[in-house]
Amino acid sequence: MDQKHVLKQSVPLFWPMAAIAAMGQAELELFRKNLKFLVEAQKVDHGLKPRFATTNTVLLDLHTMQLRAFGSPDATGPATLIAAPYAGHSAVIADYHDGQSLVQTLLAVGLPRVLVTDWKSASLEMKDYDIDNYLAELNVCIDDLGGRVNLVGLCQGGWLSAMYAARYPQRVASLVLAGAPIDTQAGDGPLKRMVQASPPGFYEELVAFGGGLMRGRVMLRGWKNMHPDEQYIDKYVRLYERIDDPDYVSKTETFSSWYENTIDLPGRFYLQAINELFKENRLAQGRFVGLGRPLSLRDIRCPLYLLAGESDDITPKEQVFAAEQLCATPARDILKAVIPGGHIGLFMGSEALRTRWPQIGEWILEVGRG
Repeated sequence: MDQKHVLKQSVPLFWPMAAIAAMGQAELELFRKNLKFLVEAQKVDHGLKPRFATTNTVLLDLHTMQLRAFGSPDATGPATLIAAPYAGHSAVIADYHDGQSLVQTLLAVGLPRVLVTDWKSASLEMKDYDIDNYLAELNVCIDDLGGRVNLVGLCQGGWLSAMYAARYPQRVASLVLAGAPIDTQAGDGPLKRMVQASPPGFYEELVAFGGGLMRGRVMLRGWKNMHPDEQYIDKYVRLYERIDDPDYVSKTETFSSWYENTIDLPGRFYLQAINELFKENRLAQGRFVGLGRPLSLRDIRCPLYLLAGESDDITPKEQVFAAEQLCATPARDILKAVIPGGHIGLFMGSEALRTRWPQIGEWILEVGRG
């Protein structure tokens, strides 16, 4: 055996090169694909950060959020405020991808001002913030927007919007609730069953584990474990099979940049939501106290649009549509729609953005001028 061969076999630096040199064309192609997949899998799991797709301006920088304005800075007219979910993921879901964005869809139908609540990840100093802190700063935003807005509440942002509309009905010209759990005891979804079946003290222990915060990475594990085959096996199989498809890889990266990056919630806020809303259902029963007053959804009389997903396993459609009976909005001013697909697709799915949200935007234009 010559000296060069011995060197390549004995020095770890040369092992990959020696292996490649011994491969045939088919083996080399398989090696290349495997390596590309490993690099990409690491990237989508840990190496990307979410960012808004559309140029925007930060109008307010508050403790709980930045208020972001989209479209022309000179636009006038009634503002449409998207209350993004604050449930462990970034508000980027409202402006997910160029050409696949709720913000862009609403601007395209002619809404003059579209804004988004870009919730901040909670610091340890925020661990005792409760729902009132978020309602109060939402009120500050609406003050700055002229005192009356069209509210579009997505998921958790939906129940917060409903609370706000019940507390300050004169400040909400129209209300859209998309995938929003208003009556948390309606329907039968896995999230409802999980909350009810959890042993006493379980969520308190999770918050204590996070040092007084509900850590986003802990919630992410819980969401993934609702669909373990998809999250731990199937998505990687699809990525491997389509690793040479640039469009598929790009879409995977965009989704992962949002999904795999989490934000933390104040422990007090989280436990209040779990106990008072999901376990005790106080909002639907008129027993939730917001900013010093019990909130009654009967105080909501503005035009109402309710949007649900047919296969939504986070917020069953019954929980959204319960608002029709709980609010005092006249039947003629209530529209409802069910679209195919699950929870996330309500806000950023191509089908929903192409077929349903333009209609909702036109409806806001029609009813939300006052």
